[in-house]
Amino acid sequence: MLGIGAFLVQFMVQGAWGVIPAYLNELMPLDARAMLTGFVYQMGNVIASPNSTLQASWAEHLGGYFSLPMSVIAGSVAVIIAVLVFFAKETRDTSIEGNS
Repeated sequence: MLGIGAFLVQFMVQGAWGVIPAYLNELMPLDARAMLTGFVYQMGNVIASPNSTLQASWAEHLGGYFSLPMSVIAGSVAVIIAVLVFFAKETRDTSIEGNS
């Protein structure tokens, strides 16, 4: 059961967050696409790096229960991304190929 649960969690995470790099790639200007997409993606990792410490500290104050910190942070990130995508420019029917 643990193996099945781990597979399902990973499957859902990759399904939900796996499209973010492709979306970032569509938003970047053609001349700086490779460098800028990687930079923005890694800046997201830098910003999120204190996340585990934050969740652990919060859970410690709650007596060791991680469910509330994990839910609040995951939900907040999902809402922030939804708002950013809503206000981003439309990339449908936009060519992402170079002028070769």
